Amino acid sequence: RCNILMLCCPWSRCCGGGDFRPRTVWLGHPEKREQRYPRNVINNQKYNFFTFLPGVLFNQFKYFFNLYFLLLACSQFVNELRLGALYTYWVPLGFVLIITIVREAVEEMRCFLRDKEVNSQIYSKLSTRGTVKVKSSGIQVGDLIIVEKVGLCIFRHCFPVLHPKGSCFLRTDQLDGETDWKLRLPVACTQRLPTAADLLQIRSFVYAEEPNIDIHNFIGTFTREDGDPPVNESLSIENTLWASTVIASGTVVGVVIYTGKELRSVMNTSNPRHKIGLFDLEVNCLTKILFGALVVVSLVMVALQHFAGRWYLQIFRFLLLFSNIVPISLRVNLDMGKMVFSWMIKKDSKIPGTVVRASTFPEQLGRISYLLTDKTGTLTQNEMVFRRLHLGTVAYGMDSMDEVQSHVFSAYTQPPQDLQASRGPGAPKVRKTISSRVHEAVKAIALVHNVTPVYESNGVTDQAEAEMHYEDTCRVYQASSPDEVSLVQWTESVGLTLVGRDQSSMQLRTPSGQILNFTILQIFPFTYESKRMGIIVRDESTGEITFYMKGADVMMAGIVQYNDWLEEECGNMAREGLRVLVVAKKSLTEEQYQDFEARYVQAKLSVHDRSLKVATVIESLEMEMELLCLTGVEDQLQADVRPTLEILRNAGIKVWMLTGDKLETATCTAKNAHLVTRNQDIHVFRPVTTRSEAHLELNAFRRKHDCALVISGDSLEVCLKYYEYEFMELACQSPAVVCCRCAPTQKAQIVRLLQERTGKLTCAVGDGGNDVSMIQEADCGVGVEGKEGKQASLAADFSITQFKHLGRLLMVHGRNSYKRSAALSQFVIHRSLCISTMQAVFSSVFYFASVPLYQGFLIIGYSTIYTMFPVFSLVLDKDVKSEVAMLYPELYKDLLKGRPLSFKTFLIWVLISIYQGSIIMYGALLLFESEFVHIVAISFTSLILTELLMVALTVQTWHWLMIVAELLSLACYIASLVFLHEFIDVYFIATLSFVWKVTAITLVSCLPLYILKYLRRRFSPPSYSKLTS
Repeated sequence: RCNILMLCCPWSRCCGGGDFRPRTVWLGHPEKREQRYPRNVINNQKYNFFTFLPGVLFNQFKYFFNLYFLLLACSQFVNELRLGALYTYWVPLGFVLIITIVREAVEEMRCFLRDKEVNSQIYSKLSTRGTVKVKSSGIQVGDLIIVEKVGLCIFRHCFPVLHPKGSCFLRTDQLDGETDWKLRLPVACTQRLPTAADLLQIRSFVYAEEPNIDIHNFIGTFTREDGDPPVNESLSIENTLWASTVIASGTVVGVVIYTGKELRSVMNTSNPRHKIGLFDLEVNCLTKILFGALVVVSLVMVALQHFAGRWYLQIFRFLLLFSNIVPISLRVNLDMGKMVFSWMIKKDSKIPGTVVRASTFPEQLGRISYLLTDKTGTLTQNEMVFRRLHLGTVAYGMDSMDEVQSHVFSAYTQPPQDLQASRGPGAPKVRKTISSRVHEAVKAIALVHNVTPVYESNGVTDQAEAEMHYEDTCRVYQASSPDEVSLVQWTESVGLTLVGRDQSSMQLRTPSGQILNFTILQIFPFTYESKRMGIIVRDESTGEITFYMKGADVMMAGIVQYNDWLEEECGNMAREGLRVLVVAKKSLTEEQYQDFEARYVQAKLSVHDRSLKVATVIESLEMEMELLCLTGVEDQLQADVRPTLEILRNAGIKVWMLTGDKLETATCTAKNAHLVTRNQDIHVFRPVTTRSEAHLELNAFRRKHDCALVISGDSLEVCLKYYEYEFMELACQSPAVVCCRCAPTQKAQIVRLLQERTGKLTCAVGDGGNDVSMIQEADCGVGVEGKEGKQASLAADFSITQFKHLGRLLMVHGRNSYKRSAALSQFVIHRSLCISTMQAVFSSVFYFASVPLYQGFLIIGYSTIYTMFPVFSLVLDKDVKSEVAMLYPELYKDLLKGRPLSFKTFLIWVLISIYQGSIIMYGALLLFESEFVHIVAISFTSLILTELLMVALTVQTWHWLMIVAELLSLACYIASLVFLHEFIDVYFIATLSFVWKVTAITLVSCLPLYILKYLRRRFSPPSYSKLTS
């Protein structure tokens, strides 16, 4: 076990209040707290029980569109302004509000249930009654929590207090995006306790700094008062477990330090903004134009009356009379359409598991210009696989590893004296055989690393026995990097197995079962600056001392002996998307090592320029090393990442990769995923710290064309500080951008800058807690449900199970949703403008009287049972099949310019509406014979038939439900005529005169449009029609 001091917390918006202050936390005694701490709960809801109804109503009526209809309905309580029955205004408004309230209630309930599921996760807590189960929402600061292997840590910090090895490894990719495992150490004095229960018997407390956003540092102290003398230990980041991290092995006990909103993962998450779709803003703009037209028409009507009498009341009456110009059914049709689009996404069998968490803007997916994606867990699986061993004259791939295995086997099964002779320092210098070269390379790879084998019980063999007998089935490897583990696993697969390691020794097992013992004399760990690591070991069987080193080719090229293949082969392997390491060795005599050790110890004792002196001593060894091999490791991509990125690129979407991982890793993944194409250059932005350096580097990048950009978070911060506009301009021109070492808040900042500088829609994709800020800031946030939790998918607008589903989500559902929404909105506007034009013609003919043409049920039925179903059936329309949309992503490019809904298309529909409304009204006035009700019968029937035919004209691909909707609406109208004797002469409509007049008017209103559509498709067909013909 491991005694650890830990902190506890959830992953999203949390409740709690007060200023952030340092705290003293007593182990196992939360009741001794000095201040109030926030509860350890997730709350992603927008409303609570009391704010739901006021909040929903406020969000509806804060928009001009809905407020206008509310005022319109309220005006009918004034007798001078009343034009008809109250229900003609209040029923449509009430229907719209009920639909909206129900939709919001359903989404809030789903959100509540998701939060409840996470807040109800069970954890084990140490108490005076033993180990008890506690919900995550019940965890408090000061609790002692037991965290198992691969248990997601809901705690803020963990200070290890008990563990078999006295240390453990953490996976933090869900917090900071880094794939390296982090070593964590227990508090030394608690590690010596016999059992975890003894933690409750000692008087000890932790003093911790106030909560802050820095995830890479921590300052605190641990004090045990009942010791003699009292024990004080300093605490640092190495003693902590953050929220959203995963323990790689073993079990730890930790004390909770932070909860709720005080978690660093939460503090690094920006508050979610209330997203409004660009399409909704455009529709809102169009309704304002329509309202302006309404006011103008009303003023013209009053002006033509020469402002006689109480003209100001007449203006209001005309505003009410022409209120259909701004269609109240537009919002409800669009909202119901969005619900249908969301349902279609959810039910698509080709993207199983996809969830729409924000059903208010699925059409946004059809207009994405920039896609910003995380790397670890989103593009890659974070599973490293050994792919290539290159010895210069020969290379071994995955299909030839059996040859490597046979060479290793023969190296350890030849007669002992021959083996000894081949290894001895006095052996004659002869050309080495391939077998011996392969053996030396494999041996070097098995020794130069920081991997530790750990043995765990597997249910059959207990831990102690497994460790004693080096049981293969019980062994797992721990290391600070998955690359290291993949190399050691590969040496095991070819016969040379790492079976044991501690601070001073290492054990390898040969194919024959022999154990080779090596003493670790020195280790030179990998650093970001040196880009290499080294180790000096002594073979216990021969006494031979060897210095092994591996590192990046740019650093190792000057260290190894001259050769003519290193640079070329490194380039070839890098182009294949492999992470390349160069492995070398140097044999040392006892005297050489003793001399080096003396100088090394002396350098480490220096007070001034210690780092420089130590580096100088190490570099004295790093000369003329023997080049052994190159290794190629691949970070496996998610399924179909390459074709998906290719689809997105062809669709005109620029892809940026924002990751917290290292520069080399990010660049390698970008190449491997073909985010950067083979014929594109890569400009790696040099580290800059000053304004002048940033200026020079930006100029260097400006001179390059069609070049992908790779930049680190630190350099990006400097560029944005001094040259924000210039940098964003250059980056937006680049075909691909890779930002590495990005903090979560930096990712959100990049998204925000893209939105501000380009005005284009952005989509952010991620799978970890460190991606939440970016996802919430983007116009469309897509969360990938990863292995490490659901933080990203819970915070996202859309949740998918694999990155490859993004292609279909955008190309098919996004495209269809946008085109259908555009058609639906314009048709609803057309429907309202038609009847408003008829009203305007009617009023102008009858001396500009503010008398309604249609009253009562006719006006309500027109936009509901008579035309609603055919018009709404446009949500099922599509111009091309989904297979064609995926095959030709270039079709998506047309949508980026917003052509389906633009001022041009809006104007065309306005002109069509004015033409059809005028034809129907003037036709009815010309053809009626005696009674006014005949005008109503002829004009209204022609209007209904015109709308049904216009739907048929607009449809591009017929669905059986569309035909049903058309026939049902026509049947409803014919059937209702029996009950509309108050408005329509039932006997007149049964005459031949009525039939031919209605037919003539309908043909004149619709036939020219059918002819124009045919001519347009014949001589100027849209791009998609060429693919469907």
